[in-house]
Amino acid sequence: MELHRHSGNMKMKQNRAGAVEYLTFPLLEQTGIVRHLFSTRIGGVSEGIYGTMNLSYARGDEKAAVDENFKRIAAALGCSLEDIVCSDQTHTVNLRVVSRQDGGKGILRPRDYHDVDGLLTDEPGLVLATFYADCVPLYFVDTRNRAVALAHSGWRGTVARMGRCVTEKMREVYGTRPEDLTAAVGPSICQACYEVSEDVAEAFVQEFRGPGQEAQILKSKGGGKYQLDLWRANEILLQEAGIPAAQIQVTDLCTCHNSDYLFSHRASQGKRGNLGAFLGLCDTL
Repeated sequence: MELHRHSGNMKMKQNRAGAVEYLTFPLLEQTGIVRHLFSTRIGGVSEGIYGTMNLSYARGDEKAAVDENFKRIAAALGCSLEDIVCSDQTHTVNLRVVSRQDGGKGILRPRDYHDVDGLLTDEPGLVLATFYADCVPLYFVDTRNRAVALAHSGWRGTVARMGRCVTEKMREVYGTRPEDLTAAVGPSICQACYEVSEDVAEAFVQEFRGPGQEAQILKSKGGGKYQLDLWRANEILLQEAGIPAAQIQVTDLCTCHNSDYLFSHRASQGKRGNLGAFLGLCDTL
């Protein structure tokens, strides 16, 4: 499928495993210590508005279809469903450190935690999973201490500095230094497609006070409407957290521009499934 891509030095890679199509970041692949992907709509068994690779049990799709979709994603990752740990997203900046005993939660058994938008682990073989349909996935790999994190950052998470929250939590738990992190900003809605109201714009103006930052992330359309650049906002936050610019890859794919390939809440007016971001340390380390 021909995709609408934004300009950038590093394009996300399209990959195929059987019928399943998924995306990867060259920069994360180059670390050599993780397996990761971002799912697309291609290669699942769901039908209608969920077609075909829906990874949400909560939007009305058939459980058997979602089960099969997760099995296909696990096969593409080279892991089992027991290896995957799912978030419980509510637009917070709450983070949870997970371990092998959390494997399978959100798929094979219920989660015993709530309001968790970011997951962290240093256990090889465990795969973190978070879910999307326009919001921003943030991937983190500590190549020195061999730890990973994955976080969901919509506008609320972004204005609350999710990128900094994750970096500080990794420092606290694993001794992570920002200069040892490789990070990625995943497929999500781009500035051209993301119109916000004045109250949202004002929240960003109050938080992004650095020289020229407001102009980089907000464009006024008049009438109290603005175009918000969540990609650039999150890139700024990651850099301010101390991650070198050369170690951050920003997606070139907008969910809304590519809504036949990626679920977009805005493009579908809420009639859609969920995409998934997955990240784990290779179990052969």
